[in-house]
Amino acid sequence: MEDRSLDKNAIIGFALIFAIMLGWLYLNQPSPEELEAQRLEAAQQEAQESLNNSENQNAVSPEAAAPLAKPVDNSAYALQAGPFGFTQAVDTLVQIQTDPFTATFASRGAQLVGLTLNDHQDYEGNPVQLVEGDYSDFGLSFRTRDNRLIQTSELLFTSEKETSGENTVLVFRAYTDEQSFLEYRYTFHASNYLIDLDIRTQNLNAYLDPSDKVALKWEYWAPRNDQSVEYENRYTRLTYSYDQGTIKKLSATSESDEETVENVDWVSNRHHFFSAILGSDKPFEQVTLRSENLVDEESKAIAFTKKYTTETGLDRIGGELSSSLYLYMGPTDPKAMAPHKDLGIIESIPFGWGIFGTLNRYVFNPFFDALASVFPFGIAIIVMTLVVRLVLSPVTYKSYVSQAKMKVIQPEVQEINKKYQDNAMKKQQETMKLYNLAGVNPMSGCVPALLQLPVFYALFSFFPTAFSLRQKSFLWVDDLSSYDTVVDLPFAIPFYGDHISLFPILASVAIFFYMQMTTGQTMQMQQQPGMPNMKFIMYLSPVMMLFFFNNYASGLSLYYFISNLLTIAIMLVIKNYIIDETKIHLQVQQNREKPKKENKFQRKMREMMEQAENQKKLGK
Repeated sequence: MEDRSLDKNAIIGFALIFAIMLGWLYLNQPSPEELEAQRLEAAQQEAQESLNNSENQNAVSPEAAAPLAKPVDNSAYALQAGPFGFTQAVDTLVQIQTDPFTATFASRGAQLVGLTLNDHQDYEGNPVQLVEGDYSDFGLSFRTRDNRLIQTSELLFTSEKETSGENTVLVFRAYTDEQSFLEYRYTFHASNYLIDLDIRTQNLNAYLDPSDKVALKWEYWAPRNDQSVEYENRYTRLTYSYDQGTIKKLSATSESDEETVENVDWVSNRHHFFSAILGSDKPFEQVTLRSENLVDEESKAIAFTKKYTTETGLDRIGGELSSSLYLYMGPTDPKAMAPHKDLGIIESIPFGWGIFGTLNRYVFNPFFDALASVFPFGIAIIVMTLVVRLVLSPVTYKSYVSQAKMKVIQPEVQEINKKYQDNAMKKQQETMKLYNLAGVNPMSGCVPALLQLPVFYALFSFFPTAFSLRQKSFLWVDDLSSYDTVVDLPFAIPFYGDHISLFPILASVAIFFYMQMTTGQTMQMQQQPGMPNMKFIMYLSPVMMLFFFNNYASGLSLYYFISNLLTIAIMLVIKNYIIDETKIHLQVQQNREKPKKENKFQRKMREMMEQAENQKKLGK
């Protein structure tokens, strides 16, 4: 039978192991300082968990008028923040609700940690959040006289709510003593998206470095709200005003872009349809602006499109800080911004540049709003398209008359091409002579197209950025400001997407038939030197539209579809009921028989061609 009793060596071994373990525990026991740090960490964690579990209890409703915290004796607090000793140890949340939005502030940093628009939803039906948690960091930094850096985002402020007429005022203070403090005063207006922010210090000159300027920094991530993040990102752009109204923008497509500007009135962290704007009653002397692109490809997982950074300095007068700022947190919409015309923030709306922006701002926007007040939004687009095409119908008429004249003289043009097929210079010279005799200008068909260009480009800018179209439905379309989907694909086609939109298909078919009608004569002329292959263009344009507009606003595709249909109808009416080609042919023949006087330009062109022809002969 095996002996299982412990021998002397085993007992000695266990004793040594036990002694080693006791020695290891003794040598690695925490110091008194470490125990205190662990105790404080546990207390902070417990306080944070309590805060997360009872957010509604800590939040203050608009009806609650009692102060949340009052400065008390410094010895009552475990946490110290440099000279700001009167600071509460536990962070709290304060909630303010107005008609347009619900704002949540943290007493740590006295800054916005959440802002939800009450009447607007994202593409998934959730309330639009302009500020989300840690994705906005707004704070000041400055140095004390003993060269310590104070960052307000790390300070815990007391908070108190006041009322002033219809406005609600939320006051945050970080104290050094009962008479000395840093104050943030937020004023909320009952029915608009503006928040006034007054930042000041009282009796802090003794603490602050007299040579140091107070630095303001705002880091802001633009939340994604549209179903196509790439499309939304094209219109998500940092815009700013400087030198009393000059508007400029950082790049919307670069990986990053940065500028340093002087005399800045306001900075707009613009999304596609919403804006977070920071401005000042007195222009910022110098501001550094930065935009970082966060979108590499189309993805449902991307939550933010761009990161914006604004850095500037705030002046101290007599050693104390006193700055009046404002925040606009709301739609990029003329109606929402109308109450703040004096601030000029309406200029942040991307109406378009030059004459195109003027047309959108003063013609198409008010005209469409008037139509939308009477008709459903899809019908309003159709009615506006009809009016635009009718207004431009005289231009269409002139273009078609020019094409008809070109058609009449095509036999003579072909004869000249055949006769001088080996002499390009002579062929061009004789062709222009024929045009002059017949009273035909080959460029007259291009002039009407140029006249329509401002309207074309203005509407191209109008539909993708018109806030009034956002989440408005029509037929199978859920949102006229985004693409329509009739088929979801199980894969993504490069440059096309993972879905099929119907309106771009209809618009592509319509533009194909329109180009067939308008390029017939031009294709007959393409044998002439310098003329493009119009047949290739006729097939390429609809295909490009099909791919390009598959992810664009369905309202824009609807406009092009209806516009091309109406143009085809107008041209058919002109051809069959207005223009008599026999009469035009007779007129051209009469023009050829009349002596034609050359103008200066025609004479100069003829002389240059003759000179070139003579030089060619001498060269041979």
